[in-house]
Amino acid sequence: QVHLVESGGGLVQAGGSLRLSCAASGRTFSSYAMGWFRQAPGKEREHVSAISWSGGSTYYADSVKGRFTISRDNAKNTVYLQMNSLKPEDTAVYYCAAQKYYSNVAAVYEYAYWGQGTQVTVSS
Repeated sequence: QVHLVESGGGLVQAGGSLRLSCAASGRTFSSYAMGWFRQAPGKEREHVSAISWSGGSTYYADSVKGRFTISRDNAKNTVYLQMNSLKPEDTAVYYCAAQKYYSNVAAVYEYAYWGQGTQVTVSS
């Protein structure tokens, strides 16, 4: 079992930055691949980024490539999403999620554990 808690969301102006954190419980965090997803009102949940258990492999959606950076600190059981050059279209609830394998990382169904989400609002 993995329990995930996101933090770091908030209101920011376009062009600004935020860093999201996702703290995980459990001693097996380092064995899980982690992902970030987001969901805007009236839209489906979409994949943002993923990172392998070691941090050696990362994946980004085209919409955030070059602006967002995912990282993890296994000693702190935490995964991060650094978001720069934010745009109003980045406004959404952001969720972190965990899967046992770094597989089909953009697919919601591959992730067994989810956090409760944190709101990110980017004003124009």
